[in-house]
Amino acid sequence: MVHAFILAHIIASMINVVTVNGGRGASLIIPELINKNFHVTSIVNAYDDGKSTGEIRRFFEMLGPSDIRKVQSLMIPESEFAEEYKKLFDFRIDENISNSDALDEIKSFTSNKTKTLFKLGLDDNYIRGEIQKYLIAFLEKLEVFEKFLGVKFPFQDCSIMNCIYAGAFVYYKRDFDKTCVSFEKLFQLRGSVIPSNTENKFLVAIRENGDVLYSEAEIVELRSNVRIKKIFLLDAPLESGSLDKLTDSEKFLFLESRSSFVEINDRAKTVLQNADIIIYSPGTQHSSLFPTYLTKGFSLAVYKNDLALKFFVTNIGEDYETVEYKASDYINSAYSYLNFDNSSFPLNGLITYNLVNQPHIKGEKTISNYVENDIDSKDYRNVKHIFKDFESTSHPGKHDGQKLLNEIINLYKSKD
Repeated sequence: MVHAFILAHIIASMINVVTVNGGRGASLIIPELINKNFHVTSIVNAYDDGKSTGEIRRFFEMLGPSDIRKVQSLMIPESEFAEEYKKLFDFRIDENISNSDALDEIKSFTSNKTKTLFKLGLDDNYIRGEIQKYLIAFLEKLEVFEKFLGVKFPFQDCSIMNCIYAGAFVYYKRDFDKTCVSFEKLFQLRGSVIPSNTENKFLVAIRENGDVLYSEAEIVELRSNVRIKKIFLLDAPLESGSLDKLTDSEKFLFLESRSSFVEINDRAKTVLQNADIIIYSPGTQHSSLFPTYLTKGFSLAVYKNDLALKFFVTNIGEDYETVEYKASDYINSAYSYLNFDNSSFPLNGLITYNLVNQPHIKGEKTISNYVENDIDSKDYRNVKHIFKDFESTSHPGKHDGQKLLNEIINLYKSKD
C-alpha cells in the first residue's frame, strides 16, 4: 500500500503550476510549491536594465538576464554543491575592484590556473567546465564590443552570473531562450524559468504629470506620489531627457507611435495552455508584471485554457509605482494590460480567484501602507474574491507563501 505522504507527492508532481512574476515576485511561493513537489514553471519578462544588467544589455545587445537568474536561484536543488551554486547566482564583484584585476580573476579561472572564480568554489568538474566555456566566449566578444563602443565594460558591482549568461548568449548564437534552458539543465533546476518573449525591447513609462521614465530602472527606482499613466515597449532605448521639449500630450503620442509589441515565447504559450494552476504573483506591477501582459498571445493562451484555475494575488502594501492603489486598482489595471490589443477577453476567463489580504487585527505588527480593500462583493466583475489573512506574521507587508499555497490547493481540490 502506497504511503499517504508519497501518494500526495506523486499527485502534486502531476499538477502543472505556472507563476507569472518578476525576479523576486514569487520568492515566497515558488519554494513552497517546489517543496510540495508541484511541477513549477515561472514566466518572467527580461526587460530589466538596471546596474550591471543594463551594461550587459548595452554591450551585448540582449535581454536582461537578472530576473531569470533570480528565479532560477530559487530552484537550485539540494545537494552537496547547493550552497556554492546559490552563492554563485547571488555573487556581485567588489565595487572597488579595478577592471584589470577583474579580468585577471576571470582569465585565471578560464585558463585553469585556479578552480575558484572570485574565491567562489566550483567543485563539480562538469559545471566548472561549462562556466569556463561561457566566460571564454564572454571575454572574446567583450574585447570587440569595447573597441566598437569606445568604452570599457564596468566590472564594479557586476553580477558574475550576468557575465556568464552573456557568454552563453554568444555561445548559443544569440538565442536567449536556449541560453535560459542551458542553465536549467546545467544546474538540474527543480523547475523551469521561461522568458515571456525573446525580442530585445526596452521598457519606458509616462506618469500622469507628463514625466517620462526612460528605463525599467527608473520605473523601479521611482520615489514619487504621482501615478504611472502607461508603460510602453520600444525597439531602442531613449536618451534620458530626449522628450523634454515636447508637451505632455506630444510625449504620449510619441511613445504610442513608437510602441511595439512582442510575440509570446512558444514555450511560454505551451505551459500556459497545459497549466492546471496559473498564479499572477504579487510584486512591482509596472516593471515586473504589466510588461509580461503586453505580450501578444499571452492572454489568449490563458483564456483558452478553460480547465485551469487562475489566481490573481493582490499586493499587501502599495509602493511608489502604485501609489494609492486600492484592491480594485490592481485587478482593473492588470485587466487593461491583459486586453491591451482590444481582445475583449472577459475578466473571469483570465482570472478565477482574486486573493486579497485582510490585514492583521489591531494590536499586532502592521505596516502603514496597506492596500485598502474596496471590493465589497465576493463576485465583483464575475471574479471570485477571497478575503483572508495572507500576511506573514514575521514579515509584515509580505505574503506568507504557506498561507497562499494552502488556499490555492484547497480551492483546486474543491474545483469540481
